[in-house]
Amino acid sequence: MIKTLTKVGNSQGIIFDAALIELAHLKPGDQVNVEVHEGGTITLTPLRPKPSRAEVSRVIKATMKDYARTMKKLA
Repeated sequence: MIKTLTKVGNSQGIIFDAALIELAHLKPGDQVNVEVHEGGTITLTPLRPKPSRAEVSRVIKATMKDYARTMKKLA
């Protein structure tokens, strides 16, 4: 995919169309890590926060509760 650098105020930017944003599972306000590699290659990597231990525990408990009968049958 080819994109063109565009002037944005005193800076320059690249506009990502909706399809590209959707494919990358990004939304406005998401942070990305920008790396410039030897030879000038630029990579953008989405920064996705890791859930806290408490959040993981809450989701596991909720899942176990919702599927208690299924879990008993599987055991």
